Amino acid sequence: MSRIGQTFTALKAQNRKALIPFITAGDPGKGLTVPLMRALVEAGADIIELGVPFSDPMADGPVIQRASERALANKVGLKDVLAMTAEFRKVNTTTPVVLMGYANPFEHMGYETFAQAAKAAGVDGVLTVDIPPEESLGVADVFKAHGLDPIFLLSPTTPESRVAQVAAVAGGFIYYVSLKGVTGSANLDTDEVARKVAMVRKHCDLPVGVGFGIRDAAAAEAVARIADAVVVGSRIVNEIETAPEGECSARVKHLVADLRRGVDAASKQTENKQ
Repeated sequence: MSRIGQTFTALKAQNRKALIPFITAGDPGKGLTVPLMRALVEAGADIIELGVPFSDPMADGPVIQRASERALANKVGLKDVLAMTAEFRKVNTTTPVVLMGYANPFEHMGYETFAQAAKAAGVDGVLTVDIPPEESLGVADVFKAHGLDPIFLLSPTTPESRVAQVAAVAGGFIYYVSLKGVTGSANLDTDEVARKVAMVRKHCDLPVGVGFGIRDAAAAEAVARIADAVVVGSRIVNEIETAPEGECSARVKHLVADLRRGVDAASKQTENKQ
């Protein structure tokens, strides 16, 4: 079982849900990513989603786009992201790390070469936004051969037939995008999310994480009641962007701890009902 699988199994045994914060590698500075990753864990992160900077993101809203621009201006590329993960692993060997990115950097390195390097660095899963399931079989096989979980996105417009197709190749967990639009969008409809998550679970035994539109502890609590994991990106990246110099890690740690309290509140409600 992968580190991601082990994490979800352990959380389920404790009747808890996973908190998965996202940051962009190299933002706001090359030397701050590993300290930020450690701060995320200290604040209660169960899995870290680490963004690979890319010049033409299609699923990311303005906040994360600007984070990629800052990271690219800092000359951070895929090899740097792997080096940051390896540095993080010198202290932390248990928290799963998922790389979130786009096909171009992975393909440029070569999927086999990348998979070998990612595994050696301590990466656990890869979410490639622009590789649909129809084109993923060869790539997913390479990732799985090197112990990397291929993670896929599902959206409110994904038909049920395609959910089954994704379930056949996915690993780690399913990432359900809670609303139409890009990261950072608002108007989270938890009733609709609950219906979609139930539909996904009919076709897939993997845990389901929900992201996009989760901005505070209340939203995190609401999503944690219906999903196995809560994914938060833009709100954290916005905190990084607006934090005064020298206060970035502390600001992020405070926010993620608050999100953690929201996620755990959902578990406590479940316990009280039993």
